[in-house]
Amino acid sequence: MTDLETSMATIIAVFHKYSEREGDKHKLKKSELKDLLHDELPELMGHVKDQATLDGLMEGLDTDGDAECDFQEFMTFITMVTVCCHEFCEHEDE
Repeated sequence: MTDLETSMATIIAVFHKYSEREGDKHKLKKSELKDLLHDELPELMGHVKDQATLDGLMEGLDTDGDAECDFQEFMTFITMVTVCCHEFCEHEDE
């Protein structure tokens, strides 16, 4: 597989690693999302100082209002974080 194909497969695998823990295996419960973020994005989560920020993130991701995060909502989050990281790196290079 190419680097990009490997990256895509990894994102899918990480989502399912956490979503399959309890309930609907195609959605992340709030607790599963919290574990995923802390385990898989520890540097990013180091900047989150309180539970209210994390709760707000979950509410923002939950576009269909079901109190869970499906794969499309998760990918929206991953895309936004990746774009922000890319923009940050571009400014670092200038």
